[in-house]
Amino acid sequence: MIKRLSVLALAAALTATAAPAVAQDASQNANFGARRLSAGFTPDPYSIDVVAGGSIDASRLGGSCVGKISNAPDFELTYSAGGLPLAFRTRSGEDTTLVINGPDGRWYCDDDSWGDGDAQVIFRNPQSGVYDVWIGTYGDSPASGALIITETP
Repeated sequence: MIKRLSVLALAAALTATAAPAVAQDASQNANFGARRLSAGFTPDPYSIDVVAGGSIDASRLGGSCVGKISNAPDFELTYSAGGLPLAFRTRSGEDTTLVINGPDGRWYCDDDSWGDGDAQVIFRNPQSGVYDVWIGTYGDSPASGALIITETP
């Protein structure tokens, strides 16, 4: 009986770890490039054309994360902070969302804070480091748009 329970426990443990994990992979090259900016950058705002969306449900990250995102980040910002806030915004004719993995390793997400289906995440006291950014959509269709980075929220 004890051997049978041990074998069942081992089988259950192997089954639990055998399923592939779907996760955002910040080590991949960003879909729409990378940039280094320092506090006081010009031009402000800095804008990048993107195609938002993907096949991964961002809600699995928890919190206020929603939308469909890709595995690789859409944009990677390496930022040297100063005394200014740092804001990320989306602009699109479709409803878009933001998912950001900050330099502190935490996830920051938003849907619709910038109005009319556009998202915004503001770092009032931003840290220096890498911000990996995903732009999500609702549904399975990609959407053209822009990622806007500014220090004047």
